[in-house]
Amino acid sequence: MEFEKFHTIVLASASPRRLELLRQIGIEPEVIVSHVEEVVTSSVPGEVVMELSRQKAEDVAKDQEPGTLVIGSDTVVAVDGRILGKPHDHDEAEAMIRSIEGRTHQVYTGVCMVLRGTDGEGDQSMNFFDETDVEVYPMSDEEIHDYAMSEEPMDKAGAYAVQGFFGRYIKGLRGSYANVMGLPISMVYQEMKKL
Repeated sequence: MEFEKFHTIVLASASPRRLELLRQIGIEPEVIVSHVEEVVTSSVPGEVVMELSRQKAEDVAKDQEPGTLVIGSDTVVAVDGRILGKPHDHDEAEAMIRSIEGRTHQVYTGVCMVLRGTDGEGDQSMNFFDETDVEVYPMSDEEIHDYAMSEEPMDKAGAYAVQGFFGRYIKGLRGSYANVMGLPISMVYQEMKKL
């Protein structure tokens, strides 16, 4: 397999969706979660996800063997350029769903890959992001409330899971579906081949 050039591949994320996406393309990574305190210096969604993915990847990479590839990732949802993080409670989830229903918003996922240097060479890294437009059907007050009160939105950027129950409200996507799930897997694969 073409991934044999890496000593080990590490996913610096606890996301079961990212793990599932990597497995889908034949990568069985080790999972090591970063506990770095995230620092954001930008309010531009693409820059934010690149910054956060880089912090996670570099945090995990510093303790790895030479030849190890570490993949860090971060996803945000943005509407009118305003970032929607993970909701703190069901009321906030309801407000987020209300802000995206009946219109188009963007999902940004940043990826940072750090390849630990071998034979005294320094680390190689690449940092990029993908953007997908997501159009949501109009929703009734009852649909918004019922979804927001469920557990599904609680650990999701923008308060929804495209691959979950919320899928019934997605009218269409322009861009990568996997990106909306949390990892633009085809872009990750193409970039891995360059390392």
